[in-house]
Amino acid sequence: MHRQAHDVLPALFAALRITEPPWLLGHSDGGSIALLHAAAHPERVAGVIAVAPHILVEDESVASIAAARTTYLATDLKVRLARYHDDPDSAFWRWNDIWLDPAFRAWNIEDRLPLIRCPVLAVQGEDDEYGTMAQIDGIARRVPHARLVKLPACGHSPQRDQPALLTAAGVQFLHEHWSSTAGHPSRARGTRQVR
Repeated sequence: MHRQAHDVLPALFAALRITEPPWLLGHSDGGSIALLHAAAHPERVAGVIAVAPHILVEDESVASIAAARTTYLATDLKVRLARYHDDPDSAFWRWNDIWLDPAFRAWNIEDRLPLIRCPVLAVQGEDDEYGTMAQIDGIARRVPHARLVKLPACGHSPQRDQPALLTAAGVQFLHEHWSSTAGHPSRARGTRQVR
């Protein structure tokens, strides 16, 4: 995730000739990558929407990822992932193997978060099988201007489980912080429970 945040994203932005600070939206590990990028480049990110991000490894995450391995081997999950990935085995096993590697238990990005200066919206489902509220509550402790949205009846994929609530929270957040002239949105505080 650090390599994606520090090397791949800057190379992608350069290749796309993106010169204005972009808004980043990432889900799960992508949310973690967006946070890491914003921490590494605080003046070059307009804002972050992190959906079900990870900032540390929890027992719940490891248990669910181990269960996903069983599901992948015993069901049609590979076929379903093939709709979104050219090589579902590579996508699945690279994710699964690293998260289940005992050395990965020490992975933690909490020390990077205080470097983030842009607006941050952190969204977590109350029933997320891959992480608890400790993930976004930890963001709020280290990024005081972050806004939290905790979605009811929602697992790890708010875009699937609560698309209307996720979209509404994201649109509201962008409207509050978007600045077409300065390129750097205003800062805001607050935790909000969406029902």
